[in-house]
Amino acid sequence: MSTQKINNVTFKTAKNGFIIAISVIGLLHHLFELSLWWLALPGVIYKALIIYGSASIQSNFHAKAHCRGDAFEKEIAVSFDDGPNQKYTPQVLSALAQYNAGATFFVIGKNIRGNENILKQIDAEGHSIGNHSYTHSFFMDFKNLQGFKDELNQAADDVFNVIGKRMKLFRPPYGVTTPSLVRASNELNYSIIGWSIRSLDTTADHAHTISQRVQKQIEPGAIILFHDTSDKTVQVLRQTLNFARENGYKIVSVEHLLKIEAYE
Repeated sequence: MSTQKINNVTFKTAKNGFIIAISVIGLLHHLFELSLWWLALPGVIYKALIIYGSASIQSNFHAKAHCRGDAFEKEIAVSFDDGPNQKYTPQVLSALAQYNAGATFFVIGKNIRGNENILKQIDAEGHSIGNHSYTHSFFMDFKNLQGFKDELNQAADDVFNVIGKRMKLFRPPYGVTTPSLVRASNELNYSIIGWSIRSLDTTADHAHTISQRVQKQIEPGAIILFHDTSDKTVQVLRQTLNFARENGYKIVSVEHLLKIEAYE
């Protein structure tokens, strides 16, 4: 099922559709003795929609996520997850400065300690900083509402203690959304940020392969997802920035592209 098709399906419509389907099957069973085994079909479809919609941030299944800007100007945004990284984030910042490019860094709270100066450098050089949770735990999506709020608040406090700014941009770990996560982000006044181009720079692919993958998808309004955690990403970033310059694209931060605020 394509993202384009599921964009019209939300958690609420899927839930209502499931209730209607099992009600109709129950009625048909009562009137015509239809086998109750048919109840398995809407259950399977509903579960598949839940899994796909939760795992695909572009689907807007649980909530509206900003995954691209408008296409009226040749502007694209680059974003980086999982930093700050003592070795690679400075290299990313150097490449961005060379091309006079803006960016947004979605940081993990637990990675800030010992890297405060890097966080200050990101801010001082005009880039924006977003929330990527405190732990980025693999089991984070099983947390309840308070658990998600604790993750966001702890990361937010650590960033505030370094740069004196309160973040408003949030990228869910792994791009997975759940009702509790969405409710937590809404209550804390975050804008959920996704992407339109996933570089897959954390895979075993060579830098050239990743660069080609990214460049083929670049178009006005695109938001590119990178990770400032490897030498390979630095290589891909430089190739991407050069490609953008040669093709007349301006590289900006996420909030500039989307015309929203990065901080309170």
